[in-house]
Amino acid sequence: MILEVPDEVVRAIQLPESEKKRRLELELACALYGQGILSAGRAAQLAEISRMEFWEEAGKRGIPRHYSEEDLRQDLKFADDRK
Repeated sequence: MILEVPDEVVRAIQLPESEKKRRLELELACALYGQGILSAGRAAQLAEISRMEFWEEAGKRGIPRHYSEEDLRQDLKFADDRK
């Protein structure tokens, strides 16, 4: 999926050009996680950061942690992959 942001909106974002894409991905990931729409693992994937970095960012924003069955499956898969 490709999300299109109107050029006028992109120009209005008051960030250096090099930070805009990363910041929009992070903002979207945090918002969707905070609403329970994405798991933490998928939100971290969307933001292109590690789960630990995502947890830190969510904590800074006061976003409560959700721990779903999907999160558990991802944690177990991660643990198995590290063996």
